[in-house]
Amino acid sequence: MTGPAQPDESYLRSLVAATEAAVARAEPLTSAFTGAPAELCAPVRAAVDALGDELVALSRDLHAHPETGFAEHRSVRAVADLLARHGHTAEIGTALPTDLRCTTGSDDGPHIGILAEYDALPGIGHGCGHNVICATAVGAFLGLAGRAPGRVTLFGTPAEEGGGGKETMARAGLFDDVDAVVMLHPFSHDVAMHPFLGRRQVEMVFHGVAAHASAQPFMGRNALDAAVAAYTAVAALRQHLPPSDRLHGTFTDGGARPNVVPDRAALLFYVRSMEPETLRDLAHRVAEIAYGAARMHGCTVDVTWDDKPPYLPIRQNAALAGRWAARQVERGRTPLAPGVVPEFLTGSTDLGNLSYRMPAIHPMLAIAGPTAALHTVGFAAAAGSGTGDRGVRDGADGLALTALDYLVDDALRAAVHEEFAAKGGPVDVPTFFG
Repeated sequence: MTGPAQPDESYLRSLVAATEAAVARAEPLTSAFTGAPAELCAPVRAAVDALGDELVALSRDLHAHPETGFAEHRSVRAVADLLARHGHTAEIGTALPTDLRCTTGSDDGPHIGILAEYDALPGIGHGCGHNVICATAVGAFLGLAGRAPGRVTLFGTPAEEGGGGKETMARAGLFDDVDAVVMLHPFSHDVAMHPFLGRRQVEMVFHGVAAHASAQPFMGRNALDAAVAAYTAVAALRQHLPPSDRLHGTFTDGGARPNVVPDRAALLFYVRSMEPETLRDLAHRVAEIAYGAARMHGCTVDVTWDDKPPYLPIRQNAALAGRWAARQVERGRTPLAPGVVPEFLTGSTDLGNLSYRMPAIHPMLAIAGPTAALHTVGFAAAAGSGTGDRGVRDGADGLALTALDYLVDDALRAAVHEEFAAKGGPVDVPTFFG
C-alpha cells in the first residue's frame, strides 16, 4: 500500500446531487415586513457600491496576510486605517489586544452592532473566509454612517476560531447597550438561517503510577490504559447520540517510553450539540466516562472544561433573517430557507453566545462551489478569488440594508424582539454551564 485508503465518495456525490436538486426547487426566504423605504435605502446602497473597490482591496489584503486568533495586529490596523480614511476613529484593544470598536450615529433610537471577524487558520490561511466577513462588515458600517437613524457600531471580534473573542468582549460589557447584531459567513450556498452547534472543549489528564513495564508491571497503574478506555467509551457513546451531536478528540499525551508504565496520559475532546440543554447533558456524560475510566484502572483524572469560552449554538431570528433574504434577492441571490442544505454540514461559532444575549443573524453567503468545505485550502482559494470579491460587494450591501431595516421599521424591530423573547429571552451565558 502506497498511502492511506481514500474514502469512497459515493455518499458525498449522492448528498451533493440531492442538495442541488433541493436547491433548484427551493424558493428564497421571504419577509412579511417592508423594511426601510426606498428613499433611505438608495443613499446607503450608493455609498456601499462606491466603496466596493476599497472593500475588495481590504479583503484581498487580509487574505494575503493571514493572522491567527489573538495575533491579528496587522489585520485590525488595516481595518482602522480604512475607517480613518473615511473620517472614523476606531478604538483598538478595549477587551482584547486585537478587538476593535467604532460607533456612528445618535444615542437616541435603537443600537445595532455589525460584527467583523479577521482571524485565519494555522497552515490554511483564510479557509473560513473571515477576510470576506471583515470587509462586508466594514462596508456596511461605512455605508450606514451618517445615513441611518439610531446608532451603529462596528465590532472587530478576534479569535473566532476557537478563542471565543466575542464572549470575552461580551463579559467585558462591550455589548451591554447593543440591541441586536448582524454578520454573515461565507459558504457553499446562500442560506438565510443555518444552524451552528454549541461547542465545549474538555481535557482529560489521567494520572497513574509509573513502573518498569517488564520487571515490575504489577507495581504500575497505567494512565494510558485509562485514557484508551475513555476514548473507546466516547466512541461507543456516539451510537446513542442525536444525529446533530458531534464528539471528536485526540490523544495529546500517551507516555514517554514503552518500557515505562505511563503515569500520565491526556485526551482533548470537542463536544458539540444543537441545543444548549443537550450540550450540557452531553458534557455531563463525557465527564462521567472520564471518571469511570480512571476508576477502572486505578488512576485519577483531572477533567478541565473550556480553557477558552464555550460556544452556544445559534439562536435564529427569522424576522431579521427574512429582511436579509429580501435584500439579497435584490442582488440576484436566492437565500434559502432552513433545511434545504443539509443542516449537519456545520460547525460552531462564538456568534451563538451573542445570539442568547440579543437578537442576531448569521446568514451564509455563497462564494464557493457546492462541494467546497470550510477550513480547507480550496475554500481559502475561493475567499481570495473573484467569487469572494463578489461576496464582499453583495454582503456589504445586504448587511447595510438589513441593519437599516431594523433601525427604521418599527414593526420589524418589534417582531424581532418578540421572537427573541418567545424563544426564552436573554440567557446568563457565563453561568449556563455552571
